[in-house]
Amino acid sequence: MNSYKILNQKEFSQDEFSLIPIRLEDRYQIMKWRNEQLYHLRQQKQLSVEDQDKYFKNVVEKLFVVEKPEQLLFSFLENDKFLGYGGLVHINWPDKNAEISFVMDTKLEKFRFDELWTNYLNLIEKVAFEELKFHKIHTYAFDLRPQIYSILENSGYSKEAVLSEHCFINNQFKDVIIHSKFNQKF
Repeated sequence: MNSYKILNQKEFSQDEFSLIPIRLEDRYQIMKWRNEQLYHLRQQKQLSVEDQDKYFKNVVEKLFVVEKPEQLLFSFLENDKFLGYGGLVHINWPDKNAEISFVMDTKLEKFRFDELWTNYLNLIEKVAFEELKFHKIHTYAFDLRPQIYSILENSGYSKEAVLSEHCFINNQFKDVIIHSKFNQKF
C-alpha cells in the first residue's frame, strides 16, 4: 500500500468504513464512475483508459513522493469493498485549508447517498482536522444535487457562499454552492 509522506498513518477507519491511499487497482472503476457522473464534475470529457493510465502515472504516483502534495486522494472502502474515492484537493498548505472531493459508485447513489457521504465526511475530517491540523475544509458543488446540502449541514458544515450563475452546464448557468467546516480543536 502506498503512503503519503505528510501523514503518520496509512488508514483512517470508523466502524466498517475506511480510507486508504488511492490504489492503482481502483483506477478503471474510478474512470467508469467519473464518466457516468460527468454532470456534477469539473471533468470536461469522457476519460479513456489511456487518459486514466496517464493521470495515475503522471499525477497520482507523484503525490506519494512529495512532502506537501496538491491533493491527497483515497480509496473509500466498506469492509474492504471499494465503494468510492475522494480526498482533499486544491490544498492550501500555508493557510491550512482544502476542498473536499468525493465520487461514489454510481449504483449506490440512489439508495445509499446520505449514508456514504456522511461516513466519508467523518473519515476525511479525521485526515484534515486530526492528522493534518487543517483550519478549514470546504465543498464546491454545482447546484445540481440538492440532497447533498442537508447531509453537509447535518454534519456541521455551514453554507458559506453562493457563486451565482458561476458555471455553464447543459446550456444553463448554474450556481456553485460552497459549504465549509472549521476545525473546532485548532
